[in-house]
Amino acid sequence: MAATTGSDRLLLGAVRHTAGLTAALLLCSVVGAACSLAVPALAGRTLDRLLRHQPGAETWLMWTAVLLAAEILAESGAVLLTQLANARATAWIRIRALAGLLGTAPHRAAPHSGGDVAARLCVNATDSGTAPAALATSVSSVLVPVGALVALAVIHPWTAVVFAAGLPLLLLLLRAFATQSSDSVGRYQRAQGAIAARLAEALGGARTIAAADTARREEDRVLAPLPELTAHGTRMWLVHGRAVARSGILLPLLTTAVVAVAGVGLAAGDVTVGELLAVSRYAALAAGIGGIAAPLGTLVRARSAGHRTAELAHLAPMTHGSAVLPPDGPGDLELRGVRVVRGGVPLITDVTLAVDGGSTVAVVGRSGAGKSTLAAVAGRLTDPDAGRVFLDGVDLADLAAAQLRGATAYAFARPVFDGGATVTIGAALAAGTGPGQGPATPERIREAATAACADTFVRLLPRGYETPVDEAPLSGGEAQRLGLARAFLGQGRLMILDDATSSLDTATERQVERALAASPRPCTKLIVAHRVSTAARADRVVWMEAGRVRRTGPHRLLWEEPDYRAVFTAEAPASAAPAEASTPTAGAEPPAPPAGAGSASPPAGAGSLPPAPGSGAEVGA
Repeated sequence: MAATTGSDRLLLGAVRHTAGLTAALLLCSVVGAACSLAVPALAGRTLDRLLRHQPGAETWLMWTAVLLAAEILAESGAVLLTQLANARATAWIRIRALAGLLGTAPHRAAPHSGGDVAARLCVNATDSGTAPAALATSVSSVLVPVGALVALAVIHPWTAVVFAAGLPLLLLLLRAFATQSSDSVGRYQRAQGAIAARLAEALGGARTIAAADTARREEDRVLAPLPELTAHGTRMWLVHGRAVARSGILLPLLTTAVVAVAGVGLAAGDVTVGELLAVSRYAALAAGIGGIAAPLGTLVRARSAGHRTAELAHLAPMTHGSAVLPPDGPGDLELRGVRVVRGGVPLITDVTLAVDGGSTVAVVGRSGAGKSTLAAVAGRLTDPDAGRVFLDGVDLADLAAAQLRGATAYAFARPVFDGGATVTIGAALAAGTGPGQGPATPERIREAATAACADTFVRLLPRGYETPVDEAPLSGGEAQRLGLARAFLGQGRLMILDDATSSLDTATERQVERALAASPRPCTKLIVAHRVSTAARADRVVWMEAGRVRRTGPHRLLWEEPDYRAVFTAEAPASAAPAEASTPTAGAEPPAPPAGAGSASPPAGAGSLPPAPGSGAEVGA
């Protein structure tokens, strides 16, 4: 037996989730099928009694009418329950896919672009949600033809034999339809997802497209998969059309042959007029076995769409333990031999650091040095491939999810806020409150916004903190300040700012740093920095290069290194030997440290630089 796939598991879960509705739908379908099978027999019996003027014909006619009404009610109920089951199954599948997407590490979700995810969560989830109802409907789609064939055998065996002779051709037709339809539907959905992904990318870069006047070229790029989509869509409809055409020829021939045999029986006196009526009706019902193509096609589409949705639902989740942090921990952060590899490329290698609780540490380095990866590992947005990370002596992998997120707060270069007409600025900031930190009162929200220098411009909005996010025209710097406010509101014992002040002017950045330093609660700050002023004001600096920690220490000591100074100089060469870089050009003076960074020469008694990477490093005040 073939192994159960992720798609099958997801669809079976949807069936279990809608078990009540599906069972009711199945009951309505079976009742409707039973009524459909009983009506021809009753109608035939009624006709025979009427033709023979036998008593009780009115009673048989009444029961026939009752069964017809029951059939109509059952079919109406089945339609209603189908829609309810589809809606509930779709919601369940969509929630599972979204939970899998949000519950995994960001690097595992990264291969799925925004447009592709939208297509999977919207179109594919909807198609997947039709599986439970289609499964229940397919039962009645088989039950009616089989029951009709049995009824033909009871009334006149030769009519059943004639119809059964054509069944192999009909089954071959259905098998070909299922096989070809599955392939074309899968390819169509993949092309559809590709167009959606490209469209989302184009919408995200709309300003760049407008500025570069490349709308036509972008339109061609977005619609490049359209011929493939057209081809697969055309093939899908051709497969369906061929199946309908072939069944449209085969089934009437079978029905005609069955009625002809029954007519011969009528002439011979073996079949009554009422039985001939019943045979004609049962032949039509038996021919309805071709109707299985509709629920079968729905199941094929649902299974194909379920495969795409299941890829999100079954993304490997980040597991959490049940450990708790010591109640009065200062926020000591330690990384031991941490290594992160993505796509076969090492992003950080053999990073060993110890950061004292309450200190402010700046992480600097050229683009691609591994700064953001280090920040992601430090707060467990992602797991290292090797090594361990500890917060106050507890391995982050062992922490309960609520403990981890209640103790860490993040701010990013491009913060994202909930949208929608009812989600306000205040509510978006309140989302930063970590588990166990209590409700985000308006006073706390304003205090956090003030610390992030966001309160002033928020108050200028038409409705202040009650302004919907979608109606607030935010610049890059204002969005960053709101992101910082959200992080301040959720501040625990570890705060990580991943380039979160890059769009702020120097004066605002300085105010934010003062707010960080004046925080009433002890908090370890890990700041991914590109500005020399940020590094100069940190207690210690972690200087990264090519995924390794090259040096750690106070900025004033690291500033003596020409390669370190080159990190903050755009025109500097990517790599320069210290001896060469320290030799000034004729008539030129060596670069001086920025104001507040300390003297270029260490003061008397200053210690030497920390050890080279690979030997570990202590970072702290």
